[in-house]
Amino acid sequence: MFRIKPVLIRPVVNNFVTRNSLQRSSFVVQTCRAASSSSLGDNFTFLNQMYSDLSQSSWVMNTQHLLETVHDYTHLPWWATIVVTTVSLRLAITLPLAAYQHSIYSRLENLKPEMEGILKELKKETDRAVVMYKWDAKTAKLAFHKSAKKQWNLLVQRDNCHAFKATVLLWGQIPLWVCMSVALRNMAMMLPVQTVDAQLIYLSLSSGGFGWIPNLTDVDHSLILPVSMSLANLAIIQLQVMNKVGATSRLANTIMNVLRVLCVVMIPIAAYAPADVALYWTVSSFYGLTQNLVLLSPTFRRFFRIPVTPLERPHPYQHILNQIKAHRIFQ
Repeated sequence: MFRIKPVLIRPVVNNFVTRNSLQRSSFVVQTCRAASSSSLGDNFTFLNQMYSDLSQSSWVMNTQHLLETVHDYTHLPWWATIVVTTVSLRLAITLPLAAYQHSIYSRLENLKPEMEGILKELKKETDRAVVMYKWDAKTAKLAFHKSAKKQWNLLVQRDNCHAFKATVLLWGQIPLWVCMSVALRNMAMMLPVQTVDAQLIYLSLSSGGFGWIPNLTDVDHSLILPVSMSLANLAIIQLQVMNKVGATSRLANTIMNVLRVLCVVMIPIAAYAPADVALYWTVSSFYGLTQNLVLLSPTFRRFFRIPVTPLERPHPYQHILNQIKAHRIFQ
């Protein structure tokens, strides 16, 4: 008998097939790259067009006209015009909305003791229903939560304090911030159209600065405004943390840390913005810090008709000072 040795046979590769596969692979890669570049280009074009539409919108143009009117009638330098307009708009728009937000939160807080009593009664009724109707644990739990939710909604409707109403501050503050920022950028860059009036405003802004930023169309090379803005925003966040009563959730801590990171990220963004925009952001941030401090005062809270709550501190500023002295600024 003959033994046949096993022989490892290599597959025969057709050179034409190999070249063809490589060519197809190269074509696919090039197509993907072209599609990716086209997609990025389309996205950039879309964002550019969206910003162009925003800069020419009636809201932005009216805001720009307001700034020009304040400057013409008060004869203030441009830096003072920006400060006065910013504070005036914040006082007229965001302060009432912030007071209303605090009022909603206070009314919701004052519902909690009443809701606790209702929950005790619901618990007793649920226990009786379990005995009478032979409910299992799942059915009893479902009925309890359904009744509790219904009772809570009735309390909220009675006191007219739905939590969504507390978001009214965002709906007023964010559009104001966007309109002012875009309007000031338009003025510093002669946008959207370089008319004679736009050139005159540009020249006026070029000499309407102060101190280390004489030219408001240029960036703040000293970074004083961007850093000051960031510090003010960080102070606002820390103020919220120091006045929080009770333990904070992990989600709340995560949100606070994300906001702190955003405050730092805003420094290079403000550093590349025209000085008039950076000045507005800084003034707005310091106003926000002042507004938050004012709304802690029991006197001002009663003036704005914000209800008293068990969580309200009679001496909030002393509490903040004690927190700082105890070196508990950051948690």
